[in-house]
Amino acid sequence: MSTTSTSQTTARHPVRVLRHVWIPLKDGNRLAARVWLPADTEGPVPAVLEYIPYRKNDGTAPRDVTLHAQFAAAGYAAVRVDCRGSGDSSGIMLDEYHATELADALEVLDWIEGQDWSDGQVAIIGKSWGGFNGLQIAALQPPQLRCIVTVCSTDDRYADDVHYAGGSLLASEMLPWAATMLAYNARPADPAVLGDSWRQEWLDRLDRTVPYAEEWLSHQRRDAYWQHGSVCEDYSAIKVPVYAVGGWLDPYRGAVLRLMENLGVPAKAMLGPWAHTYPHQAEPGPAMDFQSECVRWFDRWMGGVDDGIMDEPALRAWIPDPAPVGSDLTGRPGRWVGEPSWPAPGVEARELPLSTLGAAPGTAVLRSPLTIGASGGDFLKFGDVPGQYADQAADDGRSHTFTGPALTERLEILGTPEVTLRVTSDRPQAQLAVRLCEVAPDGSSKLVTAGFLNLTHRDGHTDPKPLEPGRAYEVSVPLFAIGHAFAAGNRVRVSVSASLWPWLWPSPEVVALELDTAHGALTLPVRAPRPDEEAALRPYGPPRAVPPHSIETAPIPGDRKVSHDAETGEQVIVTTPADGTMTDHTDGLTRSGKDLNRFRLVEGDPLSATVESEREEFISRGDWATRVRTRSRMTADANDFCVVNQLSAFEGTGAAEREIFTRTWSFTVPRDQV
Repeated sequence: MSTTSTSQTTARHPVRVLRHVWIPLKDGNRLAARVWLPADTEGPVPAVLEYIPYRKNDGTAPRDVTLHAQFAAAGYAAVRVDCRGSGDSSGIMLDEYHATELADALEVLDWIEGQDWSDGQVAIIGKSWGGFNGLQIAALQPPQLRCIVTVCSTDDRYADDVHYAGGSLLASEMLPWAATMLAYNARPADPAVLGDSWRQEWLDRLDRTVPYAEEWLSHQRRDAYWQHGSVCEDYSAIKVPVYAVGGWLDPYRGAVLRLMENLGVPAKAMLGPWAHTYPHQAEPGPAMDFQSECVRWFDRWMGGVDDGIMDEPALRAWIPDPAPVGSDLTGRPGRWVGEPSWPAPGVEARELPLSTLGAAPGTAVLRSPLTIGASGGDFLKFGDVPGQYADQAADDGRSHTFTGPALTERLEILGTPEVTLRVTSDRPQAQLAVRLCEVAPDGSSKLVTAGFLNLTHRDGHTDPKPLEPGRAYEVSVPLFAIGHAFAAGNRVRVSVSASLWPWLWPSPEVVALELDTAHGALTLPVRAPRPDEEAALRPYGPPRAVPPHSIETAPIPGDRKVSHDAETGEQVIVTTPADGTMTDHTDGLTRSGKDLNRFRLVEGDPLSATVESEREEFISRGDWATRVRTRSRMTADANDFCVVNQLSAFEGTGAAEREIFTRTWSFTVPRDQV
């Protein structure tokens, strides 16, 4: 391959698309793929694989044309494969990152190698699920793999995902994500692809689909279940170059720095201002020409072109400029900085004793209202405005805070802050939520980052132990990695609470914690600006124009409402994530969805916590129409979690619609120090 690729000069080829391709598997199942090829190249070319369960025909089709068509235009074969049990692929998806999924991936790589358009070299790219399994597949060391690009993913499935954080259960994410996957996995294949067998295969899929929440709740500590697929168990198993990408509003961002620190292969990293999105579609902005950066990576490791990408800083990170609360929800002004490695020689760990943050020696009793946390927005952010952070001042006022003096100069941090505390509990189970905030002169409080610790996990996540009431414990709470600039005149604040709803499921009893304010510290990863170096950094170009395509989208914005009943003390948070309608005018296929999450909690009653998730998925073409509906509910008493899932499927529209399937699952799982 002879393309020379940079953001400014990327070779452009006409593109042809193989819309539906079957990949046969040894067990008789087959996976569905879509392939983009450069139409004017002679001989085979390297391939780029994205392997996810989100349906190539409709679910990710609008995104795929922005990514894979660009790779083909740059001279690569781009292969987008639906995992087993998703889209048109046969079989059943039993769980996230199941051993079967990874084994199938090895067969996919073998298949790609055997195609006449393939030269046998493959790169893997993926965001979220595809970023996870890209790392996991790399650790299996398939011979075809040359490099990966992993976006918004993690090296540790227990520590950094949508199930647990700091040993606490993520109430805002676990059931909602399980509900989403239940609805996704129950959707039918496309009759235009499968033919007359589509309906029987749909009924079989509905009958064999399983909810995931029971499995996740059955593993409340970091056991072998979570170790599977966590590449941090053996970083040395990865033998190919890795480009790790994340955003400061994405909870997976810490994995980018851990991969840089621990991988023993050529690696690069990028951390932008974004949420859980690809950088070329980034929200909040600025977005960038991510496709060309990927092509440079592929060129270096598959195309025989060395354009100096490995001579540039190993880590590029966006440092947002200081901005008032709420002023940077759609775009975050700032600048790119670079570091030659991670840990970075230019980042200094600066310890600030709590006494320097206004703490007088003594004891602070922490009886946190259970409903602290509504101002945090969504834990897993996708960039839509309703899900972003709001002013933290109200939640700060109900927490114990340590607030420093006004800064005399701008203070920039890059890395993972940490807070150490000496804490005593009056109950055997308790948790800490620590928020790092920037307080403006008007009293508004901006959330910089946060961290959590289930105190029964104080010595690790594999063997939690109850607290001894009345005993003091020294604990450390690492916060999510962050790049941030505190403005001169603003103040640094640490806010501590024993609850953070709906992010964290409440402890089973109301807890009183004592903080020894004479002990403890905030450690900040301070980075001094280096203007000359930063000015010399290669700029990223703006996002590429989307090539012509047949897909029309009609976005529906998300929403978030918080209400409080003063008489009953019940708080209700209702979120409707952004979604919309997609129509592919090539064949008339249409997909739309409706999501709703409801979080209920009565102040003073931790056993009142309730999460409800509703999902509807509509897929149609002409007079063919299907609908999948799920209803999920999670509660807990002092001893057990209880989850109820209902799945229903419908065929037809309007008065002609009829229910063809319904099933309800109910299960309880004992609480395990959570």
